[in-house]
Amino acid sequence: MVTFIRDNVEDTAVVAMSGGIDSTLTAALAVEAIGSENVMALSLPCKKTDDEHTTDVQTIAEGLGVEYHSVSIRPLLDLFEDHIAPALDPAGDRGSIGNVMARMRMMCAYYASNVGNRRVLGTSNRSELLLGYFTKHGDGAADLYPLGEFYKTEVHALADFIGLPQRIVHKEPTAGLWTGQTDEADLGASYDVLDPILRSFVDEDADATTIADEVDVPQQFVEDIIKRYYDNRHKRSMASTLELKDRESSVST
Repeated sequence: MVTFIRDNVEDTAVVAMSGGIDSTLTAALAVEAIGSENVMALSLPCKKTDDEHTTDVQTIAEGLGVEYHSVSIRPLLDLFEDHIAPALDPAGDRGSIGNVMARMRMMCAYYASNVGNRRVLGTSNRSELLLGYFTKHGDGAADLYPLGEFYKTEVHALADFIGLPQRIVHKEPTAGLWTGQTDEADLGASYDVLDPILRSFVDEDADATTIADEVDVPQQFVEDIIKRYYDNRHKRSMASTLELKDRESSVST
């Protein structure tokens, strides 16, 4: 992972940090790869309940010795909710607003990237990528994913191995898009259950019946996870582009 970052970051990098295990591990690996003087940590809180996480990010950033900035996106979100959201969706949709928050954070990360020639390090892990548990063009937008091949349970093992603070390692996983949100509530199970399902299906090509027996969960739940994997394929690929078999004749007509 350290070599991967070093090979793909020309000079400097920026990490949008939540105070959770994935972004903390990503920042720590970046420091090991390119040096603390070349890493920027961004905290982009939106709610009062983010205070605890913001404090954690600051503590982590100071411990790693990286450049640190905390900027609230609340004023920007307020404008969106006051003027744009009502025009497009008068009823209001919490999930869609959560996606807007993630995309605002992406804008901030890429602004830091633009002005400082930094690479944006994504913090998504393999579990999240396979499940589509990220916002398209939001937290899913990055120049590279250092943790993208590691399941969430493997991320925990890596964090323990390199000695990340236990407070961070054992935090309840959350996207932090609204009060009380957790990954487990959104996904229907903990990663201790989800990862074996994903590993068996994606890596080992096992069927739903076999997986249900091995993991000891209802077959319907396994089928729901498999459906989620397929439904979110579009989030794991670039936009589809029309392919012309004979471009010259097609364009001329």
